[in-house]
Amino acid sequence: AMALCLKQVFNKDKTFRPRKKFEPGTQRFELYKKAQASLKSGLDLRAVVQLPPGESINDWIAVHVVDFFNRINLIYGTMSEYCTERSCPIMSGGLRYEYRWQDDSKYKKPTKLSAPQYMCMLMDWIEMLINNEDIFPTRIGVPFPKQFQQVCTKILTRLFRVFVHVYIHHFDSIISMGAEAHVNTCYKHFYYFIREFSLIDHRELEPLKEMTERICH
Repeated sequence: AMALCLKQVFNKDKTFRPRKKFEPGTQRFELYKKAQASLKSGLDLRAVVQLPPGESINDWIAVHVVDFFNRINLIYGTMSEYCTERSCPIMSGGLRYEYRWQDDSKYKKPTKLSAPQYMCMLMDWIEMLINNEDIFPTRIGVPFPKQFQQVCTKILTRLFRVFVHVYIHHFDSIISMGAEAHVNTCYKHFYYFIREFSLIDHRELEPLKEMTERICH
């Protein structure tokens, strides 16, 4: 039912961005298939995120960043009708956490935005980065830039904020749509991955600390 629900949202909302795909025949496509296969095999998610022997860590991170972008984008898309300028005038995670937007082009200083505006800016910004060949090279033999992992940390940190907002402000919608198990699995996969490679500062994880302790044993 969840897959169907995601599919309907995906087809219905034409402003929804197309998924970034890996080109068949490339090493990254093979890695992606490997990651998806172990995910479907029912293996412990902690084992699934570990770097396969002989693989490049940057390729592994690149595959996961793109995949998490696609999946979190879909999760937010299913919630977006409940997340409006009116219901969520501030991009926040409860009363203690407020996230401001900064992107070094239009918003040079951290700026207060509503949650839907923030999400829109965020997804556009990530899409621009993962489609940039200088940052996420797709051609064989083209090296990753020196700052690659820093860029991924920034992307993943901001994607984590989507989970924070959705869990804290829209959990009732997740439950009413029957999507709780799906969202929890995606969150656990994401959490184990960023912990495995120390990709997000632990302070950023604070808003969901109690829930994480409960579902990520």
